Amino acid sequence: MDSANSQVEDEKIPNSFQSCEASLSVGKKSFRPKLLASVGAYEVFRPEMWKAALTESVATASLVFTLTTSIIACLDSHEVNPKLLVPFAVFIIAFLFLIVTVPLTGGHMSPVFTFIAALKGVVTPVRALAYISAQCIGSILGFLVIRSVMEPKLAEMYYLGGCSVSGNGENPGIKEQVALLLEFSCTFVVLFVGVTVAFDKKRSKDLGLPMVCLVVAGSMALAVFVSITVTGKAGYAGVGLNPARCLGPALLEGGILWKGHWVFWVGPVLACTIYYGVSVNLPKEGLVWVEEEHDILKLGEACFCRTSRASSFAEV
Repeated sequence: MDSANSQVEDEKIPNSFQSCEASLSVGKKSFRPKLLASVGAYEVFRPEMWKAALTESVATASLVFTLTTSIIACLDSHEVNPKLLVPFAVFIIAFLFLIVTVPLTGGHMSPVFTFIAALKGVVTPVRALAYISAQCIGSILGFLVIRSVMEPKLAEMYYLGGCSVSGNGENPGIKEQVALLLEFSCTFVVLFVGVTVAFDKKRSKDLGLPMVCLVVAGSMALAVFVSITVTGKAGYAGVGLNPARCLGPALLEGGILWKGHWVFWVGPVLACTIYYGVSVNLPKEGLVWVEEEHDILKLGEACFCRTSRASSFAEV
């Protein structure tokens, strides 16, 4: 059986090489359309993508407004340890927004989920760029609403629900290096627990949409709880898990909100990159990933012929 399989594989090598060589012989004129098709440029002309991007913008604005005000309300409560209320607020709000938006756009509402979805090929790079842009715009709109209705002193006291790494002056926060490590670690936990289940077609079908949303929301609440309790700093309100949430305040308010803001982007990007490498090597038995036509590795194969196959065929 093994020898038969190896013989079939040897027969496939020349065929793949011939197709690769044929594609190269067409010239540069065929390369550009192939590249545009691979990155999903055709979606620019699809109204559905722009409707989905608009939905992402509205959902992100609503999420920023709801989540930020809820976190500030928790921190301003008269409980013995008000920070412990934050994970519960994150869990409830994340679950409600996920259950509504997942059937519409995939329920991203964060550049973190959009970036990993682009790496895994769930969405095209063009759609991912449109989603992230919409999420950033939604963050700014959500913050404008918060600034219009919230007492400025209350917002400054808690620095908009944890968008400041260094604290608020009276209550010192944590160092940027520590915040970066927490952002990376907690984001990776959310990806490993929540996204692994969400991207598994078989388990998602068996569990159903509500249960998958519960797992993702629960992983986010767990990450926030861990980050809050592990530091013990009064001026640190936990990981963001959503770079877009604090983008609006940082751009429009600046000051201490802008200091250390890069942590909310670099940490999740590193976590997504490492998780992608881990997910490629996960056991395949019992794991049925979603369609990955635009996976970052497959995009490279679609645009460039691998020299390893050519060299192996030449040796034969």
